[in-house]
Amino acid sequence: MIKLIVNADDFGYSKGINYGIIEAHKNGIVNSATMMMNMPGVSHAVELAKENPSLQVGIHLVLTCGKPFLNDVPSLVNEKGNFKSRGEFLEHKNISLDELEREWTAQIEKFLETGLTLTHFDSHHHVHTVPEFLPVVQMIAQKYNLSARRISERALENVPPFTDVFLHDFYGDGATYDYFDKLMTLVSEGQTVEVMCHPGYLDHEILNNSSYTTDRVRETEILSAVKLPKEIVLL
Repeated sequence: MIKLIVNADDFGYSKGINYGIIEAHKNGIVNSATMMMNMPGVSHAVELAKENPSLQVGIHLVLTCGKPFLNDVPSLVNEKGNFKSRGEFLEHKNISLDELEREWTAQIEKFLETGLTLTHFDSHHHVHTVPEFLPVVQMIAQKYNLSARRISERALENVPPFTDVFLHDFYGDGATYDYFDKLMTLVSEGQTVEVMCHPGYLDHEILNNSSYTTDRVRETEILSAVKLPKEIVLL
């Protein structure tokens, strides 16, 4: 038996994303989502999460989208006060670890204020796996007793991994109706596996600010309709 977590990223990005995630949960196989606490749809996401307690909810830590919660984190922002884009971030990684720790702590505390149970953490654009940020990630995992998404065969050092295996190829052309039938060839018996996904419906926020648009709708349709092989069980 393979134990499966189908985690929808970007919960809270917008109402369209939120509705797609809930559709793929209520009528499909999405059983986990990670929430972006600084985005316009987060209050709506919290409301939907409370209405659907069977959906596990973690936090999608943010460093490359929207604005930070804190005002005194100059190394994290551009001249407009927004988080640096992924391109800006990759070009200039001059990030203060103190500022990063305080900002990500603020995001987690904001999540805890909702009263939802925090299952684990990952991050937008996988920035929690940047090697320079490992001390901050270790501190967060220990302080809040949390596991974290792995993005390679080797888990982050001294950070409990969320699952045994992480798969990120249910994306774009890789998001297909037969994707989950092929898991048996990729995952060993008894392992827990996380499949990352990005369901959602289109709205103004997504169409104007995200590079991943219509494929989200197709993901929602697939995740809502697919039937898992009997050898795979949702956690």
